[in-house]
Amino acid sequence: QAQVAESGGGSVQAGGSLRLSCSYHEYPSTIYYMGWFRQPPGKEREGILATNVREGGTSYAASVMGRFTVSQDNAKKTLYLQMNSLKPDDTAMYYCAAGYPSYENRFRPNSYTYWDKGIQVTVSS
Repeated sequence: QAQVAESGGGSVQAGGSLRLSCSYHEYPSTIYYMGWFRQPPGKEREGILATNVREGGTSYAASVMGRFTVSQDNAKKTLYLQMNSLKPDDTAMYYCAAGYPSYENRFRPNSYTYWDKGIQVTVSS
């Protein structure tokens, strides 16, 4: 059974940067995607990027394109989400997840099976 654990996060001023780490230990070889999601206060959870861990390639939501990037360390079984040029609108709980979504559903939270507990990111103006 896959286990995901996230670290990083915290508080930063607008324009600053943060990095989140997501470790995926012993996930099944059938896992298709590792996804990152966020949930602002009072809003629904949204997908912001999805990495196809079998075929390679990462998709980014328009809201983070050009500011957020993901890298992967296979030896450490860890993904790193580098968040630059942060805005107050980026304030949210951030989650990483693993699962088997189709390409069309790669940004849909209910397409993922394994979730971490989330980590808070706060951006002040």
